[in-house]
Amino acid sequence: MSIPSPADEPLICSAKGCQAPATWALRWNNPRLHDPDRRKTWLACPAHRKTLGDFLDARGFLRAVAPLAGSPTLEA
Repeated sequence: MSIPSPADEPLICSAKGCQAPATWALRWNNPRLHDPDRRKTWLACPAHRKTLGDFLDARGFLRAVAPLAGSPTLEA
């Protein structure tokens, strides 16, 4: 029996309590704390993409939303 590596495990949505696989990357930074080129990433499932994005956008932190590599959102 082998122990799964983190690379083998699916990426999980960053929304509190959500265990769904992530298909979106929300790239953000807080301009008061981070260099302009630095990007942090929250992962989102389809159900939480809008709410997480709205939260970041309302604070002026959201910089980009992109589909995760290997996710079904790239095939659409």
